[in-house]
Amino acid sequence: MNYWRSFVYSILFLALSFSVFAQSPETKQLENKTAVQTSLTAQDFKLSSKLMAREMPYRVILPKNYEANKAEKFPVIFLLHGLLGRFDNWADKTKLKDYAANYNYIIVMPEGNNGWYTDSATVPNDKYESYIVRELIPEIDKNYRTYGDRKHRAIAGLSMGGYGSLKFGLKNPELFSLVGSFSGALGAAGWTAKILEATGAKGVMPDSIKAAYGADDSPTRAENDIFKMVREITPEKAKTLPFMYVDCGTEDFLITFNREFGNLLFEKKIPHEFRVLPGVHDWKFWDSSVREFFEVSERFIK
Repeated sequence: MNYWRSFVYSILFLALSFSVFAQSPETKQLENKTAVQTSLTAQDFKLSSKLMAREMPYRVILPKNYEANKAEKFPVIFLLHGLLGRFDNWADKTKLKDYAANYNYIIVMPEGNNGWYTDSATVPNDKYESYIVRELIPEIDKNYRTYGDRKHRAIAGLSMGGYGSLKFGLKNPELFSLVGSFSGALGAAGWTAKILEATGAKGVMPDSIKAAYGADDSPTRAENDIFKMVREITPEKAKTLPFMYVDCGTEDFLITFNREFGNLLFEKKIPHEFRVLPGVHDWKFWDSSVREFFEVSERFIK
């Protein structure tokens, strides 16, 4: 099977699969509540965003010794959800609080809706990239005892969030020392209307791509195409990038894009780790991925 046919089949499978893969929990009303599992606490908050012109929810997990020493500062890991997902997915659908109990990290889970962590080309107030970079990160540094620097900050995510995390690292290397992608939908900006129409894709996935990136030749697509960013990167810029952790399941329909991206990172000599592991596009795989990412993180943000 040639690459183009594999590409088209992957997009088609992607479009059909988001309705069955468990990326979205039951709809429930947001409230300021505390959920306790093991020794950790998860709290939900809302940020009144000027860029988004609405309140944006996010969830925070604090390390178990956060209250013990009021002078201690902590690294931060931001975890991004996938398409059809929510900010509370990571804590509700994995053993995140159990894994986090072994680390002194502040963990922040933003709401990204179906916006591809991109400033929309079509919806003026859907500024998901600017919101996280210019509002949420400063909000966390202001309200919590963070180090507030690149060395102690990481970002990672699954599927749509994996793409978003790598994009944040490529566009804002001064903010992160480590970025991670699990089963990343890494080719999103290149999934043009023509390609999606050829696959027969319908529903949330093609609609969200069109809303985020606009026309096939829009500047927004070029500005958010992580393959293009890496292909055009200079050796000097490559030296400034955060370490990139990328993994994908052997049976995942996005494996082709992930392999190509891993090869590109190798070609450009960008520090990274690319893992191909048994698994598909589901929460069992992402539960394992986030646990592995925490272990990797000790080499960079501890």
